[in-house]
Amino acid sequence: MDLPEHAIEAKALVKTYAATKTTPTMQALRGIDLAIPRGSIFGLLGPNGAGKSTFINILAGLCRKTSGTVSIWGRDIDQRPRDARAAIGVVPQEIAADPFFTPAETLEIAAGMYAVPKAERRTAELLAAMGLSDKAKAYVRQLSGGMKRRLMVAKAMVHNPPVLILDEPTAGVDVELRKQLWNYVLELNAKGVTIVLTTHYLEEAQELCDRIAIINRGQVVACEPTPTLLARMDTRKVLVTPQEPMAAAPALAGFDTQLLPSGGFAVSYRTGQSSVEQVLAAIRAAGLHIRDISTEDPDLEDVFVSLTYAAEGV
Repeated sequence: MDLPEHAIEAKALVKTYAATKTTPTMQALRGIDLAIPRGSIFGLLGPNGAGKSTFINILAGLCRKTSGTVSIWGRDIDQRPRDARAAIGVVPQEIAADPFFTPAETLEIAAGMYAVPKAERRTAELLAAMGLSDKAKAYVRQLSGGMKRRLMVAKAMVHNPPVLILDEPTAGVDVELRKQLWNYVLELNAKGVTIVLTTHYLEEAQELCDRIAIINRGQVVACEPTPTLLARMDTRKVLVTPQEPMAAAPALAGFDTQLLPSGGFAVSYRTGQSSVEQVLAAIRAAGLHIRDISTEDPDLEDVFVSLTYAAEGV
């Protein structure tokens, strides 16, 4: 069988939650079109309540869509639901493991549910990859929050799926363990596993993801390669260290300025309208003496805020 072009593809996907006695009808997804390339590390970002979890729950078979089509690894979730679910591993935000089993037992049970033959199970390998070998026979209830989260990643990989969905995988995980987790994820991706990541750590998404989609109010407001998305912002900053620390940001004609904690100041400008040379000329015209200067490009947080606020009409 030929490999699909897209690991996940959604067309005109809608999810509407029916009204209850206490809540009105709510449309969580409003006609989403999304194609996630095979072999990519794909970021799925958005504010709380944007529809990310609903989308993931539809992929995992935990939530029924209202309309539209979804396929996972070329398998339509309506026509081939079992095959579609077998193609993904999902690491949920919530810890879903029996506290009275050991990590080794947890993985063995999960592998059995996917009908993985005993000879093909990778329990020891997955525990080692997650740094849990020494906890293999401890009870899950004895693990720290970060260890439990890493166990969830191992549990999602027991059937060796070609697509791995990570829903806030590093929440509550310290810096060292986060680095270990990402190293393993990058190894999986190098072997051909498609990674779909949701995270509130925007610097992680910026560093790791090839392509990023931003969802807001149930709609995709952007879906582009990460460098292209960053290039959307034409605002740059010049960071200025004056000869003497300043108590207030100076007023510069035609530019916005902001005082920095160091006593320096930042000057914002639009690349299509101004240049660094014009910023420097304005600083000299104000009679200020510069000790040091640097420039700062926009990061993913700037793009995220710009797109989500624009979608809300702010």
